[in-house]
Amino acid sequence: MEFFRFRKDIPFMRHALIFNAISLLTFAAAVFFLLHRGLHLSVEFTGGTVVEVQYPGAAPLEPVRGTLNKLGYPDAQVQNFGTSRDVLIRLPLKQGYTSAQQSDQVMGALKGQDPQVQLQRVEFVGPQVGKELATDGLMALACVVIGIVIYLSFRFEWKYAVAGVIANLHDVIIILGFFAFFQWEFSLSVLAAVLAVLGYSVNESVVIFDRIRETFRRERKMTVIEVINHAITSTMSRTIITHGCTQMMVLSMFLFGGPTLHYFALALTVGILFGIYSSVFVAAALAMWLGVKREDLVKDKKERTDPDDPNAGAQV
Repeated sequence: MEFFRFRKDIPFMRHALIFNAISLLTFAAAVFFLLHRGLHLSVEFTGGTVVEVQYPGAAPLEPVRGTLNKLGYPDAQVQNFGTSRDVLIRLPLKQGYTSAQQSDQVMGALKGQDPQVQLQRVEFVGPQVGKELATDGLMALACVVIGIVIYLSFRFEWKYAVAGVIANLHDVIIILGFFAFFQWEFSLSVLAAVLAVLGYSVNESVVIFDRIRETFRRERKMTVIEVINHAITSTMSRTIITHGCTQMMVLSMFLFGGPTLHYFALALTVGILFGIYSSVFVAAALAMWLGVKREDLVKDKKERTDPDDPNAGAQV
């Protein structure tokens, strides 16, 4: 199904060098901010205090966030837990305060709003747990990257595998660079969004690579640049429909999902936009710079060796 038909191939590769230079500068800026500012890690990674409270009726989450902000916890996570009456509060570590002191301070402020609020439990998440979560998250990311390399190597050719992996890592670093520059909170849900973007981006790259292979087989007289331009142009309708529908869903989470899904949707938005860009101007362009050619994807069949066959030695 095509809602957008392009009658003439768009010369994407004509400006590949310019866009690759922009990508390199953006990538370098993202790495700089990651090293200079670092990520603003959430309680899951740094450790902190988890407080669970219960209200007699539906919990007023926004007033709770406002109260915590006044107490000096602007980055505290507040969300419903189980039912609309139960609230889970994650407090970052505060110098000079123990978990008991933090919970007493929070409960005193919450009871000032609603005397009927009850404390259900207080739990301290130590730095060791945060370290384990960070290690597991990085391990998951490494496994995804290795899996992508193996898949693309078997599905296509090593030049495409290298181009695809660099493009996908480009997307990941750009997302992390945004979070480092703006100091947005990096939580486990954001890490899940980063892994989702990896899969989403590699899918877009595979679609373009597959169309390049089909074009090589069908159009024998086209040059490599013409084949890549034709392949990308022929997938533009699919790209607009797929990414547009996905972005509408992510935008609804961003607008109506509340603070819990805010940064998750934000990471997906950045990843989707740069995923489209990297599939066209990074993955396809890198494959072109690496010298991909028709012989890499279109393999001739072996010659026949039957001496009685009059067509033996001829290629099929």
